[in-house]
Amino acid sequence: MDVIPGLPQGKALDILQSAPILNFDGQLTGTNDYRETADSEVVIITSGLSRKPGMTRDQLLLANMKIVAEVTRNVVKYSPKCIIIMVTNPLEAMTHLAIQTSKFPRDRVIGLSGVLDAARFSSFIAAELKVSPTDVSACVLGSHGKNMVVIPRLTTVKGTPVTKILPKETIDELVARTIEGGSEIVGLLKTGSAFYAPSAAATRMAEAIILDKKEILPCAAYLQGEYGIKDTVVGVPVKLGRNGIEQIIELELTKEEKQALAISAKGVQELVRAMKSG
Repeated sequence: MDVIPGLPQGKALDILQSAPILNFDGQLTGTNDYRETADSEVVIITSGLSRKPGMTRDQLLLANMKIVAEVTRNVVKYSPKCIIIMVTNPLEAMTHLAIQTSKFPRDRVIGLSGVLDAARFSSFIAAELKVSPTDVSACVLGSHGKNMVVIPRLTTVKGTPVTKILPKETIDELVARTIEGGSEIVGLLKTGSAFYAPSAAATRMAEAIILDKKEILPCAAYLQGEYGIKDTVVGVPVKLGRNGIEQIIELELTKEEKQALAISAKGVQELVRAMKSG
């Protein structure tokens, strides 16, 4: 679904023609009419402006706020029982907006954050160690941006904490690169932002929901007291299944990690206030 005539139809047709090569038999259609999306079970919202070089996610706030609010209203109108996966930046603020606009329970509106950020951290660690990325399990909490909370002590390579494998200086460099992971790609592309890894991350979340996997993934969730944070969307581990967020997992964090998560939540709260005043 897109507002640009021909664009979603063309993309859907292009993907559909890969079916004989990739051996899938699902049907894809593109549309400019929300009515054709009626009764969707899962809706992934990517609508909005993308970042340009030197632009922060936060600078997208007011422009994307109007777009996401309108999209969410149409989604709710035609698919009132769906689960929403938010991809648009600034991620946590847009997820909060979608919850408020849709009036859905918090378990049915989930933001893409940690799945993508953890994948970036894992890929950097794997490249550094020359191991398979599938051997790395990364722990990333907090907001999708400069206040991201990367936790190396809970990041493992085949069960061994990365803190026991790599020197602190190297880990710090990889953490910094992870936090700037999106900006690095924006700077290289110059005319757009990342889309391969974000789409893979959103797909993984959608599959966990549709296939009722009960998979524990780091996602942006609306907290109501968990981790000592209230009424704020922040990235934390959640169990994803048929009903959306079926459980919020509370990790045992150190005092410093809790403080970093609280700072991350405060940054989200400031964006939400800016939306209300804007």
